[in-house]
Amino acid sequence: MARRSTKQKGKQNKANRQWRRIDLHIHTPGSNDYQEEGVTYLDILRQAVMRGLDVIAITDHNSVAGFAAMKKEIEQLFWLEDLGRIEPDEQRRLDEYRRLFDKILVLPGFEFTATFGFHILGVFPPETDVSFLEHLLLTLEVPAELLHEGSSAVGATSDVLKAYRVINEAGGLVIAAHANSKNGVAMRGLDFGGQTRIAYTQDPNLHVLEVTDLEKRGRYTTRRFFDGSKPEYSRAMRCIQGSDAHRLTRESNSNKNLGIGDRVTEVLLEETSFKELTAVLKGKDFSLTRPYRGPATPVDFVQLAREEGESIVQSFHESTAQRGGHQDRILRDVCAMANTNGGTIYLGVSDDPANQPVGVRDADGVIERIYTAISNRFSPEPDVQIDSLSSQGKKIVRLTVQPGNNIPYAIDHNHFYVRDEAETSLAVREEIVRLVERGLLQRDQDLIETPVVTKQESKPTSSGSNDNNGRNKSTIEPPRTGVEVVSSEKRKGTIYHTLRDLRNGNLITNVSKSSARKLWHYAITQAESGLNPEGLRWYNDMAVLNVRQKGDNVWYDLALRDDNQIHLYYGVTDSGLNDDWLALVGESA
Repeated sequence: MARRSTKQKGKQNKANRQWRRIDLHIHTPGSNDYQEEGVTYLDILRQAVMRGLDVIAITDHNSVAGFAAMKKEIEQLFWLEDLGRIEPDEQRRLDEYRRLFDKILVLPGFEFTATFGFHILGVFPPETDVSFLEHLLLTLEVPAELLHEGSSAVGATSDVLKAYRVINEAGGLVIAAHANSKNGVAMRGLDFGGQTRIAYTQDPNLHVLEVTDLEKRGRYTTRRFFDGSKPEYSRAMRCIQGSDAHRLTRESNSNKNLGIGDRVTEVLLEETSFKELTAVLKGKDFSLTRPYRGPATPVDFVQLAREEGESIVQSFHESTAQRGGHQDRILRDVCAMANTNGGTIYLGVSDDPANQPVGVRDADGVIERIYTAISNRFSPEPDVQIDSLSSQGKKIVRLTVQPGNNIPYAIDHNHFYVRDEAETSLAVREEIVRLVERGLLQRDQDLIETPVVTKQESKPTSSGSNDNNGRNKSTIEPPRTGVEVVSSEKRKGTIYHTLRDLRNGNLITNVSKSSARKLWHYAITQAESGLNPEGLRWYNDMAVLNVRQKGDNVWYDLALRDDNQIHLYYGVTDSGLNDDWLALVGESA
């Protein structure tokens, strides 16, 4: 079947979609650390309905005993009603259950404690049998004698990656619980586990990260960290929030002991069903979820994005006019993001959060015009969704660009663009070659369904002994952003350089100062000015050459030495620093 065009997909009827409120992390007295006595399952459902929730999940610690107890109570009441032996108070309870279940979708699940104490939520369809979920917990090595205890401490169980796989293969929604805090897989505050953290947050069997700072703004939130802009964390992860409620209502003057519905996520759904919910949460359109703050304080997502600023996955354009080349610049960003990590483009607003949005006068017309331009000028056509939303009373147009699965993408057949940090640039020859190689690799993977890595696409190795590409290896890994000046050669009076893109390890050859773009030009200028290693302050064979700052943005020029040579890295951002380099930066501050 032929793929529908971007324009056709953008015109799908969304009239039935509504924002539904979900809280997928709720405990009951089935957890042994529940904080209130005498709470019934009817009380929990009433509180959820009173807070305006549409979907909840019951996720007790390593147990489904709470959900099972509620289900058993309801089945008993139905049985008594069928036999005509139900008492008036029992009938009232059953009628109340009916009323509440008409208003809210209740999903079964559990909060599993993996090896080393990491917490993982598994959420399942409402018809899932309790015995099936208990069998899953046994498969995850929860001791049989603890299945009904509801304890978060269950000894040596399965590791995180096995838990992701088992829950996913069983048809469950896999959510890393409170990923950015205690017992979270993002391992915040720990000085180790870089590779483990990457594996635990990028695994394909993991669907969602639950975070506690979804409503916070700025560059250093968990959502921003996992937006796909960092080399090691290139898979953008959907972030949601849940209450992790161990009580009906928030404990007085506490920001930790929350009640049901105190941290809520809204999801844009056509209907309230597990199928629709999982389709959105597993999908790539991140605009379909948002934190809920109540009608008095709606979330301004455009302003939130502006406060995060320009990045490899985010850009802003005040004007959409064809005159002046504004539309062409928008299309270049689309092309660059499709060829890189995907991203979001906002039209009618600048990247300065202090400036008032200009807005887009005819949003529908602009959307139509951009869809047409993409269809007519791109080859192949990238996957782009375009919609509109409001910010400070002005209409803003948003383009959501998916990472391309048919690269390279070109404008007007022969103009290829790539995204580097917050800059869109015309690709040079070597970058086009790498894009073609990546595209061929993707097609080969689709055919044989096994992962393949080419030498050109391998991650940058560390410096020291030589590898197959002539690089050196040592125990210190290079940074993961910026560029390295690998070698230089003077030909006919012009110096040509070989640069390495530290994001992906690609080599770009024959770059001169006159042909270099922004960061490359800076790196070449610095390299050609010469370096006196004697004047550097070395720290474990690492050194800081220079630190540049503009607003909240910081760039580092760094050096790494071994027995044979000194490696120079220019334009390294915070996201490219591993633990070794972070220690160096902190030491030199």
